Amino acid sequence: MNRERLDRDFYARHALEVAPELLNKVLVAPDGRTGRIVEVEAYRGADDPGSHGFRGMTKRNATMFGPPGHLYVYFTYGMHWCANVVAETDGVAAAVLLRALTPLEGLEAMYAARGPAARRDRDLCSGPAKLTQALGIDGGLDGADLVSGDRGLTIVNEGQPPPAAPAVTTRIGLTNGADLPWRFYVGGTPDVSRR
Repeated sequence: MNRERLDRDFYARHALEVAPELLNKVLVAPDGRTGRIVEVEAYRGADDPGSHGFRGMTKRNATMFGPPGHLYVYFTYGMHWCANVVAETDGVAAAVLLRALTPLEGLEAMYAARGPAARRDRDLCSGPAKLTQALGIDGGLDGADLVSGDRGLTIVNEGQPPPAAPAVTTRIGLTNGADLPWRFYVGGTPDVSRR
């Protein structure tokens, strides 16, 4: 299977351009667990009250302000990791939250990582916290370069294009910026977090 790693130019664009084009790309974890990206949400700092970067840079969100093509990982609700792909240019807080994957390889390891909460394949990666748990992504991968693969994590193109007309909705679980239609997903897949 041909796996072409996405280059820096792919990520160095507006988050709203990058987000839908990430659909159907494949996230590859350091140990080879993989999943096809089927749901994402775009976030932008200065013009997005739902973004971590809205009020400026902090120690927690510094990676989001960094160069494009890196992974921004943060801890939420005191219990879950979430993974975002940094977009745009260095100094601009823009990222795309990876919300759901269709599991492809390493399912046995994913089931072991998810524990009894995962009874079916679609329970493995159907949400941002589920997919990080299933692929073993945590704070130690914050800042990982997806282009160079410096920590073994990358996103590749296997030749399957993004949907010509992805489903578009408002983002999930926000109070501020909840009206922005910046969530994109592959329609008809059972692996999205919510329809």
